Amino acid sequence: MTGKKAHKIAAELEKLFPVAKTELNFQNIFQLLVAVVLSAQSTDRQVNKVTEKLFLFVKEPRDLLDMGEEELSRQIRSLGLYRNKARNLIKIAEILDREYHGQVPDSFAELLKLPGVGPKTAEVIVGVGFNKPSFPVDTHVFRVARRLGLSKARTPEGVSFDLKKIFPPNSWIDLHHRLIFFGRRICKAQKPSCNICPFPEFCQKEESDV
Repeated sequence: MTGKKAHKIAAELEKLFPVAKTELNFQNIFQLLVAVVLSAQSTDRQVNKVTEKLFLFVKEPRDLLDMGEEELSRQIRSLGLYRNKARNLIKIAEILDREYHGQVPDSFAELLKLPGVGPKTAEVIVGVGFNKPSFPVDTHVFRVARRLGLSKARTPEGVSFDLKKIFPPNSWIDLHHRLIFFGRRICKAQKPSCNICPFPEFCQKEESDV
């Protein structure tokens, strides 16, 4: 990976998506955590439909505890794995209420201790919620990074590690969002729009998709 290649990718993505940001709706960091947990195996659009109503009543951990697992399950039942998500969110709310005075911790290590919170979710909370350097890797970032030759890692954690070595920390979260937009709109998993891709010379699609 050359600095020139990395600079071109970052610059072109900024031209394509100058104002890329999360498409999940939330008003505070706890709501962001809830939305990200709900987004597993669901689209942002599906999650936003659910949280549009849910977040009228849920603004802090105590609100979820007052709602209870059964009612929460009913509210989110249109999403995949809704029972597991409801169970984990109630456990998260209990831990935050008991151990963190109702606040979401800004530590990656502390976030990983919460039920249902993996590395990607923790990275999102740290970066989007607390504006700290982080590079979350979802399915889109994973696919695009490998196709563009930014990483050959076979796990999201490995791809995140490689991307953090290539790009400066102050660019990580913006690049995360731009790679997602690029993956959703151009470098799609099926039938990518290669005719409008600005990176044909970098594409390693056949090799990276094996």
